Amino acid sequence: ILSAAGIASRRKSEELILQGRVSVNGRIAAIGQKADDQKDRIAVDGTELGVQKKKYILLYKPSGYVTTTADRFAKKKVTDLVSVPEKVYPVGRLDADAEGLLILTNDGGFANRLMHPRFEVEKTYMVKLRQKLYPEDVEQIRRGVFVEGRRVAAKIKLLQKDVAEVTVHEGRHKIVKRLFKAVGNYVHRITRTGIGSIGIGKLKPGQWRELSKEEVNVLLSN
Repeated sequence: ILSAAGIASRRKSEELILQGRVSVNGRIAAIGQKADDQKDRIAVDGTELGVQKKKYILLYKPSGYVTTTADRFAKKKVTDLVSVPEKVYPVGRLDADAEGLLILTNDGGFANRLMHPRFEVEKTYMVKLRQKLYPEDVEQIRRGVFVEGRRVAAKIKLLQKDVAEVTVHEGRHKIVKRLFKAVGNYVHRITRTGIGSIGIGKLKPGQWRELSKEEVNVLLSN
């Protein structure tokens, strides 16, 4: 909730809680405590968070924009592309040189549901590679490759000799690039084309729309 409200990153928010600077309904909050930002009085250093209407935005992120909100010096932030009265933040990350679908919201519970590995929300990418991808490489990625000591498998379709569609539910930093690096190849261009069952549709780079209630419910049930 604190992260989605723009108070601090998730890690910094935990530090605020540990320092006893966060309260819920007048009582000092604890790590792991649940709250409802639409009903409970949540305060940081005595200042209550304002209740915001929950927003769910689907953005086609252009290349060159960063998803972090912590970098005050970044010239191109994805939040600059979305114009709504509520303060929304990106769910997860998408590399600055990558483009494609990104969800922004002010609903902390929804964001956590999409990002947590336990729920295995799939993300699909169209990947242009620097070299030809061989059938044995495709099969290796399908079976699983080791990334930082842990086996990661992905759904993969070879569309052209150097173009593949990849679907993963891992959220680790640069995970798709690491998959191909593990088989000796490198990503030239990457576009996220799907989050769960939600696709790009008619969106162009820089364009966005609000998710419908039905789409939000589908994402929560993936």
